[in-house]
Amino acid sequence: MNELSSRPPLPERARIVVIGGGILGCSIAYHLAALGETDVVLLERFELTDGATWHAAGLVGQLRSSRNVTRMLEHSVALYDRLEAETGQAVDWHKVGSLRLACSPERVLELKRLTTMAKSFGLPMDIIGADEAQRMFPLMSTEGVLAAAFLPTDGHIDPASVTQALAKGARQRGAHIFEHAEVTSITVDGRRITQVTTRDRGAIECEIVVNAAGMWGLEIGAMAGARVPAIALEHQYLLTGPIDDMPRGMPTMRDPDHLVYYKPDGPGLLVGGYEPDTLPFGEGGIPSPFRRELLDPNFDRFEQLAALATIRTPVIERAGIRTLVNGPIPYSADADFVMGRTPEIDNFFVATGFLYGIAAGGGAGRMMAEWIVDGRPSLDLWPLDVRRFSFHHTTRHFMYPRAVELYGHHYKLAPPGSEHATARGVRRSPLHEPLRSAGAVFGSRGGWERPNWFATAGGPTQEAPSFGRPNWFETVGTEHRAVRERVALFDQTSFSKFEVSGAGALDALQRLAVTNLDKSVGSVIYTQLCNELGGIECDLTMTRLASDRWYVVTGSAFGAHDIGWIRSNSPDDGTVVIQDFTSARAVINLCGPRARDVLAQVCEDDVSNAAFRYARARVITIASAPVLALRIGYVGELGWELHIPTEYAAHVYEQLWHAGQSAGIVNAGYRTIDTLRMEKGYVYWSTDVTPDTNPWEAGLGWRVDLDKGDFIGRDALVAHQNEVVRRLTTFTIDDEAWPVGGEAILHDGNVVGFTTSANYGHTIGAPIVMGYIPAALADAQDFAIEVYGDAHAAVRHSGAVYDATNERLRA
Repeated sequence: MNELSSRPPLPERARIVVIGGGILGCSIAYHLAALGETDVVLLERFELTDGATWHAAGLVGQLRSSRNVTRMLEHSVALYDRLEAETGQAVDWHKVGSLRLACSPERVLELKRLTTMAKSFGLPMDIIGADEAQRMFPLMSTEGVLAAAFLPTDGHIDPASVTQALAKGARQRGAHIFEHAEVTSITVDGRRITQVTTRDRGAIECEIVVNAAGMWGLEIGAMAGARVPAIALEHQYLLTGPIDDMPRGMPTMRDPDHLVYYKPDGPGLLVGGYEPDTLPFGEGGIPSPFRRELLDPNFDRFEQLAALATIRTPVIERAGIRTLVNGPIPYSADADFVMGRTPEIDNFFVATGFLYGIAAGGGAGRMMAEWIVDGRPSLDLWPLDVRRFSFHHTTRHFMYPRAVELYGHHYKLAPPGSEHATARGVRRSPLHEPLRSAGAVFGSRGGWERPNWFATAGGPTQEAPSFGRPNWFETVGTEHRAVRERVALFDQTSFSKFEVSGAGALDALQRLAVTNLDKSVGSVIYTQLCNELGGIECDLTMTRLASDRWYVVTGSAFGAHDIGWIRSNSPDDGTVVIQDFTSARAVINLCGPRARDVLAQVCEDDVSNAAFRYARARVITIASAPVLALRIGYVGELGWELHIPTEYAAHVYEQLWHAGQSAGIVNAGYRTIDTLRMEKGYVYWSTDVTPDTNPWEAGLGWRVDLDKGDFIGRDALVAHQNEVVRRLTTFTIDDEAWPVGGEAILHDGNVVGFTTSANYGHTIGAPIVMGYIPAALADAQDFAIEVYGDAHAAVRHSGAVYDATNERLRA
């Protein structure tokens, strides 16, 4: 009997097929089975762990910049605590904690920020001295160490063992795992996968497919017609020889100033790091077969890390190098995980691109199982959602250079406001060149080059981000005051813009929106779209252009997400048509108390307040251009969003600029927009409001119309209306501080909430933060915001700190 004939046959059909037998695939199968989904088949092209899992370093750290991603990693730790006892499979889990060192004043600030963030997340992280760190990790030198942070619930685990335990647990609950079952094609009918075909083992009909293929994630995605920005990079670590009197029970340790990490490994140490010049792997396609293989070690490239590691742990010079491991690891276009349901295929889920898959494996498997079974995870994971990517993110031209840059910056200091350097200039407004000539200092969002601010004579011409006052502070303050006192132009072409039309458009949108959209043609309606639990899935404006046609504007990075939400909750019978207009229209925001004076000089139409009211839209003529003008904005002043066919954009800009000279018109950038919107208390989706927050607690109850009829989330909102447990609140800080979001909110010395946004209010002359606190404290005072470890007294405000009655907006 040959090997192939001895293998068990694949079933003809399965409800769920998981592709990939690394830690993610096995964890997803385990958690699906735990939720009662037993008709699950996992297909692994070779044997379990044979991709990148088997050579992973195995560190398990929990703290990340996102509250919910941190919670997801906490789920991993909770699972690893019990998995061996539950399955009977040893996992070699060592919950020994983790150290993170700081060797510069800037790194100490970063450490304080992380500790404050951990406090707001509920993690027991403390800052300790160098001597205490050395007591925990006796092999380290304290040379140059100014401080350290210790998180006792972190640890390390054997990657292969924990994966086998998850697989065993999945089988015990009824899931089926097949090795040597390489997927070669995926059959798609319309927007759904119907069948997965393997090499030599036949095909499986299925209802749902999960791509957990690690470094093969891009290839599996392409089989289904989905663009998945999951690739691989080379990653190296060394294993030392035996160390005399090797201490037992040491924590893992990260020394980011020296770019290295450590894990106790038997009689020696595992030492890895993130050098600035790693190489992509499989850029032209991963070699086949590539099974449980390593790459040739690159001692020359690792030398820079070895030299730095020797400074921190001189003992490795005496112990020597037992081996240098060079293996490909999964990565993504923005260095974070790729999870969720793909926007192209309705029954195709992805869980790939995991740099730290061992740390995330347990929690990510649970989130994916919930996503598949319940339609969403119990934690909002927008920072990891596949819908955050645009087309350019999935191109080799972008993915590989950006991934190498991000890899090299993994441990480097990244002060708030830092921008990327590689793969820039992908998407440019038609105003890019004139604004560059006017001194624009560009940032990037969703692939778009966007002015952050404009350099002025004698001022800075490049950004220098800082943990304190950034170098653009005064320049942005000048732009801010120009908007409040005179008039400014913002290029907001990067807005995602699309139309929803058709015979069924009104009914579909009424079912989605919390606000009544059945208003007169020309109405501009700010609304939220909620899920069944009342959480805010989208925060956008809808303009009614005709009885059956709406123009929708949302954030630069949210287009795929919002279009996907509307499409997935609308009829697919042709009565609702969605058409993307992002590339077809430029947007100039003309705003400030002198905005009407400027517009009137170049417009053929009456733009008086009587003729053109707030929250209305109409097509006007500016010079020789047709323009869809929306009297709406995000800065809290009189103004218009001017949506212009791209070929007319430069013409309109020139006319407005010339007309505004006598009014003191200025160009202004996105960093200024954020300072302005903070003074108005305007929320930003993905930070201030998310699918985890409902309109009542976010202060958006005034947009909810419970009398308009049924809509998604209405029942939940009715239930929550009188049971609000937390409220989004605005605070100002009394003294100089530089919060950025994620800080702990204190009341009577206790952590009661966390900040979601922060910036400086140049009109009021104080830092502003927004954050959630218990509803029971909504009328209290005596608050403080912990910024970089220091508590700063804060004043709670019951509304916007600037023009709370909107008189200027409606002028």
